[in-house]
Amino acid sequence: MATTEFIAAIELGSSKITGVAGRKNSDGSMQVLAYAQEDSSTFIRKGVIFNLDKTAQSLTSIINRLEGELKNSIAKVYVGIGGQSLRTVRNVVSRDLEEEAIISEELVSTIGDENIAIPVVDMDILDVAPQEYKVGNNLQANPVGLVGSHIEGRFLNIVARASVRKNLEHCFQQAKIDIADQLIAPLVTANAVLTESERRSGCALIDFGADTTTISVYKNNILRFLTVLPLGGNSITRDITTLQMEEEEAERLKKAYGDALYEEDPEQEEATCKLDDDNRIIKVADLNNIIEARAEEIVANVWNQIQLSSYEDKLLAGIILTGGAANLKNLDETLRKRSKIEKIRMAKLPRNTVHAPSNILKKDGSQNTLFGLLFEGNQNCCLTETAPQAPAPSVSKPEPEVHTVDMFEDDQELKEQARIARLKKEEEEREAKLAAKEAEKLRKQKEKEEKERRKREAGPSWIQRKIDSLTKEIFSDDDMK
Repeated sequence: MATTEFIAAIELGSSKITGVAGRKNSDGSMQVLAYAQEDSSTFIRKGVIFNLDKTAQSLTSIINRLEGELKNSIAKVYVGIGGQSLRTVRNVVSRDLEEEAIISEELVSTIGDENIAIPVVDMDILDVAPQEYKVGNNLQANPVGLVGSHIEGRFLNIVARASVRKNLEHCFQQAKIDIADQLIAPLVTANAVLTESERRSGCALIDFGADTTTISVYKNNILRFLTVLPLGGNSITRDITTLQMEEEEAERLKKAYGDALYEEDPEQEEATCKLDDDNRIIKVADLNNIIEARAEEIVANVWNQIQLSSYEDKLLAGIILTGGAANLKNLDETLRKRSKIEKIRMAKLPRNTVHAPSNILKKDGSQNTLFGLLFEGNQNCCLTETAPQAPAPSVSKPEPEVHTVDMFEDDQELKEQARIARLKKEEEEREAKLAAKEAEKLRKQKEKEEKERRKREAGPSWIQRKIDSLTKEIFSDDDMK
């Protein structure tokens, strides 16, 4: 049976493009109806599209597979924007008033418009995270109604390279897929995994991805800082390939034996692991020396960014880890040693329940952004809308037999337009038939006249001339005497 009501979303990651369709339940949970995934490592790097044609082809394939499972067409999808160039930029817009006055909604809107109008070189402002307004010496989330002679709007603009949105839109247009909304991927992830208490108390959300690591800092329910580092799980995998192996094999060993704080037990035999490609044996200690060095570098850069946010000592709710690369053993301990923050938790699933088959639902944090996009969606993404139900018949009147469906029955204006159009079409058809008959009549008349004209011009035929000659001879005056 075809599914006619669902939300569809696509996440463009550095390792894979994933599409999903689901339906929200009354209890706030999400039922996954369709799921599709394709490798994107050859055309998306650091979260940024660099091969538009291959991306468009992959998007088309994802949509086709989703539609096959849904048995219906997808009209539009929600999509997340992320990537290496995504970051926040602080901005302040001030206004001095001539005298103390009540701060109006119009004044606040004007200040907001002025913030957006400020140009950022080679960057687009994708969104503005609401901050505070300073009126006098007080900070307020909403200054409307306050009295003051000076107001200062503090903004956090979320920016990215201008090509990010442009390339994204071009790929979807090429694939003939409409976008329901473009959402900031780190904000979607935060909405999916962070509790209100964590946002209010202060926390840092770290999303360890394949090619990038995203750091988001929250305090008092407000986004305070956001940046994306060009380092991720693939950085560790590529380092392992220096042991002379393919990336696929290096990824397998990382997941099977990787440890960011590996310590060899001197009382046990030296641990080794076997390569599938050439049956070589390598030491687990050698493998983890490489992993540990890169993991420490990534963690050091992450903590440096948190310090740059100026909120490193205000994170009462600690650090929340998510993303597929965050599953590296003891990565949280490495971060704990560097930051001296004891409160660290791993967000493996969204806060709201997701109902999906076990082969689809991965409890490792790698799908939090994808499912976050689904939960953010509020529009039906099905191409064919469900027909409105007819009102129940009155008890006193029997339900009339229906042979055809009048698609305009609930709209008298459209019904009248349809009636006028139908009458006009019938009149045009009648006029066309009359015109055709008249043209045929004129054609036959002309043919007749033309035939008679040619007959007159040709004169009497040879037989007629012979008859006329004989007639003259027989009835000549001499013979009549």
